[in-house]
Order: sequence, then C-alpha cells, then structure tokens
Amino acid sequence: MDEGYGIETKAVRAGQTRPLLEGAVVAPVFQSATYESGDETSYHGIRYLRLNNSPNHLALAGKLAALENAESAVVAASGMAAIATALFTVLGSGGHVLAHRTLYGGTHDLLTKEFASHGLSFDLMDADDPGSWSAKLRPTTRAAYVETITNPLLEVCDLEAVVRFARENELVAMVDNTFASPVNFRPAEHGFDLSLHSGTKYLNGHSDIVAGAVIGRADLVEQVTHRLNHLGGTLDPHACFLLDRGLKTLVLRVRQHNASALALARFLEAHPAVALVHYPGLTGHPQHTRATRLLAGFGGMLSFELHGGLASARQFLQSVELAIVAPSLGSVETLVTRPAATAHLGLSRSQRAASGVTDGLVRVSVGIEALDDLLDDFGQALDRVS
Repeated sequence: MDEGYGIETKAVRAGQTRPLLEGAVVAPVFQSATYESGDETSYHGIRYLRLNNSPNHLALAGKLAALENAESAVVAASGMAAIATALFTVLGSGGHVLAHRTLYGGTHDLLTKEFASHGLSFDLMDADDPGSWSAKLRPTTRAAYVETITNPLLEVCDLEAVVRFARENELVAMVDNTFASPVNFRPAEHGFDLSLHSGTKYLNGHSDIVAGAVIGRADLVEQVTHRLNHLGGTLDPHACFLLDRGLKTLVLRVRQHNASALALARFLEAHPAVALVHYPGLTGHPQHTRATRLLAGFGGMLSFELHGGLASARQFLQSVELAIVAPSLGSVETLVTRPAATAHLGLSRSQRAASGVTDGLVRVSVGIEALDDLLDDFGQALDRVS
C-alpha cells in the first residue's frame, strides 16, 4: 500500500486483496488447511496453513508491516510465540542477549527458566544508563532487547541509545512494542530491526483471541518465519480474521485509551490515598520529556501504589465495580490487577523487588468507557481505602 496514506487509512485498507474477492468488502475466512501446489522451489513456499502463508495470514502481515512502516511481518499463535521464536532465531546457537532489567513476566521467565537449557544466555541491563552497557557485552552477544513502555512500571528507556548501541556493536535491536502500539510508536522509523507484539492486546483490542506478531527487517522476518514454521506456532485463519478486523479500529481505540489514561493518571495523582502513579504522560514521570519526544501518545496503561500497601491494594480491587479485576490488557474494557499476583507471579519475591514490582502495585489497563464513569468508579473504590 502507498506509504503516503495516513495510519488511519492503513489500519482499514492495508493488506486488502485487489481486486476484491467476488466483490466482498470484507475478505472471508479461508477455512482451509491446504492449497493447490505449484512448482515450489522452497519448503517454506508450499501453500499450507502451518507455513503461515494462507490468504488470511498474508493479508494480516501486510497490514501490520504497513502500520509500522516496516518491510515485513509475520503473525504467530501468541505474543510469547512471537517473542520466543524471534529471540531463538536471532541468538542462534550459544547466543547472548542484553535485555532491560524490567520485562514482562513471561519474557523474564523465558530468559531465566528456559534459556540455559537451550544453550543461550542473557544479562539484564539498566536501559536508562547507556554507559553501563558495554561492560556486559560478550563475544556471543547478538541482540539488545527492550520494551517501548515497560510492563508494569511504565518506564520509557533510552530507545535512541539502544539503537545506536546496537549499530555500533553489530547487534539486532529488538523491542516489544505491545504497550505503545503502532499508533504511539513505530520502531522501524527509529532504527529498530524487529518489533514484537502480543496481538492479544491493543492490536486486537477485544479480549477474544490470543495472537502475536513480529514486524521489521524483511531478512530477519523471513528467518523468524522459517523457525516458526518448524515450531508450529501458527495463528488459525479465524483468529487472523478477527485480528485484522480489530486492527481497523486500532487508531480510534488507542487515541481514546491515551486520553482517558492521562485523565485517570492525573486524578489518581491528586487523590490522598495514592502514594505514587507510574504514567509517562505525567510531568513528574522521570522520563516524561523523553516520552513526549518519542511517543505520539502515552498509552492506555498505568500503575500506582497506595499508601496502605498490599492491604489497601486488595481492598481497592475488591471495591471497583465498573473496572474488571483480570489479567491481560489493551482491550475496550478497563482491567485492573496486581502484577505480583498475575504477570509477575513467576518471579521470586526478590526478583520482583529488584524490578520494582511491589506486592501492592496495582496495574490498570484503561478501556474506552465514558471517562466520567471510570473516574467515579475509581473514586468510590479509593474512598474505601483512604
């Protein structure tokens, strides 16, 4: 699709088959596992559902690449399938990765509990302290891995320095862009080689599928696709269809998430029961200036601490009425959770403490409900613990 189109247009039209199939404005679900063979010269060119090349896969991949102004994309059965496959591909045999010390719990578990058995290694770095990174380099270091906005403390690390460091040391620059989405940050435009997503979250936006995506340099995406083909982490055609449909409203949804989250963060910051709010849109956030420069919006995620700690956090979660106490994020409904009891439950208490994830931390995925209704709900719940 013409790169000159706006992101709103790309969200609706990119990846669409031309001419329209039988004139259908909405492409159908191709509920077929196998396709007619031609004279393929590569195993990965065979038309077969597991090889991630059905019409639904290809249309979806085209839309994702267009949204981030990247060369290529591939979808996977989950965000962790995308992340794990990309890391295994880039690191190869015996590789080492430098990863930000604050990571999504599933990614942290992958590094700490699975890497050693695959002959891989890692070091955690402070992604806001570029001067400390060189000391952690090894001859086998092949990638630098960060998150655009970290989960769950909403840090915005020095993304520009990460890309420069990767270039200077011939590393693959990888970023989990789930929290920002292509609306707020497009990694390829900033020099990242690969962007990873849990498509379950903002890309789909409706809490009804699990999916993942790898977007970026065509040569690397091709290698990831080949590895994914062997591992079998294929997204089924109906899920592809739903994700494609969800993407059509991505820009509208994310802009509402951005606006409501900023208003809610300001509301929480002023409430006497709240000790600290983590949200890059607040002027007091340590990376607010950087976030303002790099991001088109600050996202729909925030987290906060209550003066009463764990007991108050539990009371708050018991008191909300409109917000739903549930894991996951990025959907149309507002979700609240304690990361220590969900996404970061696999970490030990000391690991959580080292990452700044306290037992009383509350994470909020702000939905698209009426803002006044959200503020009323959070206000009445906080009044019960203040």
